Amino acid sequence: MTEQTFTIKQTAELTGLSEDTIRYYEKIKLLPPPDRKDNGHRVYRRKDIHTIKLISCLKKTGISLEAMRPFLKASGNPDPAEYIELTQTLKSHRKQIVEQISSLQQLVDFIDVRLEDGFPSGEYSDQNPDGGAKPISVEEMNYFPQLRKRANRRIR
Repeated sequence: MTEQTFTIKQTAELTGLSEDTIRYYEKIKLLPPPDRKDNGHRVYRRKDIHTIKLISCLKKTGISLEAMRPFLKASGNPDPAEYIELTQTLKSHRKQIVEQISSLQQLVDFIDVRLEDGFPSGEYSDQNPDGGAKPISVEEMNYFPQLRKRANRRIR
């Protein structure tokens, strides 16, 4: 039984990257050189698809292409104990991403509260049209959990 192979076009479709991006990753040696058919066309295998998807995932976390190299090298080894430093780097990166998600959630909550209160534009005075208090800022929202809870009900 022969292993399934893919053209660069099929690989691009399967990974969501452009053919040029795949070629660039090969050029900077982030990807190993692909096998070639007799006519010179690139041939990719399932493991190449997985590697490209790993690169995409790491890139989305904000890891630079150069910093990915050790992760790609270690990806074939299932024992994280051999890569303690990489594991710590990933944990640190994960913590940063969780903090970013929290910060973005605060912005979503703020927008939801604004929309719920009928203030979608950025033009406010010190008084709301209904005579209420000055609008709450994103920073101030952290001190008012009831507003966050109200906004969270709308999201979920």
